[in-house]
Amino acid sequence: MDEPVKKMRLREWLIAQIDSGKYAGLTWENEDKTMFRIPWKHAAKQDYSLNEDAALFKAWAVYKGKYREGRDKADPTTWKTRLRCAFNKSTDFKEVPERSQLDVSEPYKVYHIQAEPETGRDSESPQPESQVIIQTSRSSVPLRNIVTHHPQFGCNSESEARDGRVNSREGLAGDHVYYWSNTGTPQRDGSAPLSIVVPTPQISDLRVRVCLFYQGQLVVDVTTSTPDGCFLLQGQVPLGNERIYGPCTAQQVPFPPPGVIPLPPGIAEAMGRLLPHLERGVLVWVAPDGVFIKRFCQGRVYWSGPLAQHTDRPNKLDRERTCKLLDTPIFLKELQDYIQGAGPKPRYEIDLCFGEEFPDARQLKTRKLIIAQVVPLFAVNLLHRCPRMGTEGRPRLHTHNTMGEEGEGQPHPLPQR
Repeated sequence: MDEPVKKMRLREWLIAQIDSGKYAGLTWENEDKTMFRIPWKHAAKQDYSLNEDAALFKAWAVYKGKYREGRDKADPTTWKTRLRCAFNKSTDFKEVPERSQLDVSEPYKVYHIQAEPETGRDSESPQPESQVIIQTSRSSVPLRNIVTHHPQFGCNSESEARDGRVNSREGLAGDHVYYWSNTGTPQRDGSAPLSIVVPTPQISDLRVRVCLFYQGQLVVDVTTSTPDGCFLLQGQVPLGNERIYGPCTAQQVPFPPPGVIPLPPGIAEAMGRLLPHLERGVLVWVAPDGVFIKRFCQGRVYWSGPLAQHTDRPNKLDRERTCKLLDTPIFLKELQDYIQGAGPKPRYEIDLCFGEEFPDARQLKTRKLIIAQVVPLFAVNLLHRCPRMGTEGRPRLHTHNTMGEEGEGQPHPLPQR
């Protein structure tokens, strides 16, 4: 039987299309082949040709299985939006606006292909067979509290399945914990030593919880409901301005007006001066390999989080450049160490500070004008469900004290730092 063809990443797929020469206007911009030109004609133009101007966008939709020739209605605007959103979310590309030409008869954009990291992405990713294993015995934790129904693991009857099922709700695929005998066969007695096995999860819960604070006071608490993430911005995404956004389906989380809470006159005035500079906002989203952000607004945005370069001085987000805020493989490795008692609890919370340098040792976080706290819910749920080795070598179920049962309870108070 033929092996399934491995799907290419956008970077690999696009380079292959450029080199193929099949698409008019899709060419390399420099001899080093680090920049390319992509046609970007608007569908409303009179000379717009579906077969030529939409060909590349259609090809990407077909490749991703989003369009089936002869079965689905042709929708060039949606095709273009999908590829544009893929560019925005990818860490492999950065638009070069000074080289783009959007007001000519044959408009185009220019993108730079970012250099591959020295450590290959594949080597960073967990292998499908990787597991978190903790040596223990059946007497440590009742089987019914932790085993998820799976015939291979000796949980065959309907009653056992009911007793053993972990309520995974929506989101995590494969986030179950199993008991498995070290002898290689399921055991019914309590004498054989067992391992707690946590298969490496395939992250599918792409929700983020966002809490906005004005000078330490909570003004917005929302959980995203779309896999495209959310815009944090002043006002609304400009309608019809495809050059900036296009009809992206990312959820909009607008900054409320300063008058929503009582603020000192000087602070309210400063807030009023800052908000207009946040009109285009930032786009935050979760992908299987991590949490990402892209800044569009003119106002400066700073951040702290698991991948931040500095903890004692500001980390600034570059404009129009995708930044990775949390790396899923790193989080899972730290989670494994934490479960085994070999490391601290992994960090997953991300703070964004708008208009002011951050982190800032000279000023408390609660004194900053606008702070957004971003929490990927897959991380909260994994920490909530995974057992941890206690001081006496017995696993205990870790519970997150500041969140509800599913990690969506009361918002975290901002630490005084």
